[in-house]
Amino acid sequence: MVHRWSRTGWGWGAVLIFGICCVFSGCAQTTYIATAGSQSAVNTWDSVQLTGFPHVRQKPDFCGEACVEMVLKQMGRPETQDDVFAATGLDPALNRGAWTRDLKVALENLNFTPGPVWYTVDAKRSRPQLDGLWTDLHKDLKAGIPSIVCMHYDDQPQTTEHFRLITGYDAARDEVIYQEPAESNGADRRMARTTFLKLWPLKYEAERWTVIRFAMRAIPDPKRTPLESHIDALRKDVPNGFSVVAEPPFAVVGDEAPARVQQRATHTVAWAVKHLKKQYFANDPDEIYDIWLFKDSKSYHHHAKARWGVEPDTPYGYASSQDKVLVMNISTGGGTLVHEIVHPYIAANFPQSPSWFNEGLASLYEQSAERDGSIVGLTNWRLAGLQRTIRAGRLPSFKTLTATTTRQFYDEDPGSHYAQSRYLMYYLQEKGLLRSYYHGFVKNHPTDPTGYATLKQTLGVTDMAAFQRKWEQWILTLKY
Repeated sequence: MVHRWSRTGWGWGAVLIFGICCVFSGCAQTTYIATAGSQSAVNTWDSVQLTGFPHVRQKPDFCGEACVEMVLKQMGRPETQDDVFAATGLDPALNRGAWTRDLKVALENLNFTPGPVWYTVDAKRSRPQLDGLWTDLHKDLKAGIPSIVCMHYDDQPQTTEHFRLITGYDAARDEVIYQEPAESNGADRRMARTTFLKLWPLKYEAERWTVIRFAMRAIPDPKRTPLESHIDALRKDVPNGFSVVAEPPFAVVGDEAPARVQQRATHTVAWAVKHLKKQYFANDPDEIYDIWLFKDSKSYHHHAKARWGVEPDTPYGYASSQDKVLVMNISTGGGTLVHEIVHPYIAANFPQSPSWFNEGLASLYEQSAERDGSIVGLTNWRLAGLQRTIRAGRLPSFKTLTATTTRQFYDEDPGSHYAQSRYLMYYLQEKGLLRSYYHGFVKNHPTDPTGYATLKQTLGVTDMAAFQRKWEQWILTLKY
């Protein structure tokens, strides 16, 4: 006979003991009644999978402790299942691991706030109520919060109860993804959601079932910055061959040699951030952006598609506010990296900025250097196309350019929007007016949303057609 490892790790001989461990431990606690009024029984749950949980094989009767250790390791914390047991305050002479009541004590001592743990389900209305409890668990997964559940080990008669760590859901297959502490190869196991909902309730009474879940919400460690915690999690999530460097306010990830990734973080990212903040931006981005530096075109295209489902439409790089990433083919140089760094700073300091200004300022620094302690844009590859458009007489007026909507700027570009915006910024820079124009535009935006009136004021001109003719002639003298 093959014994299944139970919640205790001892097999069938302990069934009578462990058949009461989960519910008995909550007998003196508040019981929450599961309701279905606000939940939907329709399968509208998206796929989600949390990663970075190193698998931990439980010691005998330590399935709950092992589940907690997996979460702690994913967070970069050093505590082991033995430390989790110690946090319960149990006497080792009891010769058992943590029951639900004990595990709740341990989690609170380890700075988690699991919230309600025990739920009661009406057996006659079990399906909508279980779907409602599953929906709550799924919402936590979407928010990056795993759950530890106490459930029957399997559907065999007299099966024991067992803690498992729930880390994901596959919508296409309607499967729950979990970490199994009772077996050495228990990482990322799968179970049909229907089976999960069958095994989850503990049916000690015919009419009232008990459901147990710990939502693994951690209280932030006040001694660690959000970036430090983010870096810890990111290091567990990056593919092999990548290194991670903290360069506030960014996390820099690359698949070049670690020393080279560090060099790019210091000499490009930190340098650009320092000078951009000095000249323009008071605030860092509100959220942490990851800067991914891929060593060549093959790596860039492969990982952009595999990680974010994106097929890049540029060989250089792009920014995604949705995924909070700046993605670079760094073999093309660091210019695009500096360009993309500008965008999250604009979002944090001038969120109302029209696209023409956002891209104009960012493009200015895609070819940059330091002059008299300040970052400056240099002439670059966009110049030749702008000069051809000027000679052909097809360049829009500055009034037309500044009035473009986001869609018009990107989708109705005659081929000159980026270059015209960039070299307007370049002109203002060379005349010592760019910084004052930026701050003036931010101040005047409520009454001058396009920036056109502020541009005229900064230039000190009233006849913009005459200015544009002068500016175009000046552009034609530039060389790259």
